[in-house]
Amino acid sequence: MSKFDEAFDAYKAELKELNVDVNDKLLKEITKSLGPSIYLKDASLVSCSDQSELDRIKTNFLVRRLEMTNDEEIVNALKEVCSFYNVNQKKRAVFYYLLVTKLKKESFFNI
Repeated sequence: MSKFDEAFDAYKAELKELNVDVNDKLLKEITKSLGPSIYLKDASLVSCSDQSELDRIKTNFLVRRLEMTNDEEIVNALKEVCSFYNVNQKKRAVFYYLLVTKLKKESFFNI
């Protein structure tokens, strides 16, 4: 099994633990979009307590990638996902999956 497949399986298992229905294709596309960062311990995780990290997610993922413009909607989505995904080490692919499905932006991943 490849490292990618191992990471994908771990993300899928974590989503299932959160009782989230998983769209394998969407999760796979989000995971691929993260590139090699999924293999780096620090880069593969999200810290909701680090405002600069949330600002980067907002700018680089939500605004640039998902073309979001409503700041209030963005801030609320980040807060809700941080609250819902309440574990110590939040995996970036899982966090992004939750954001994408919450905001109904699956179409940006051809889903």
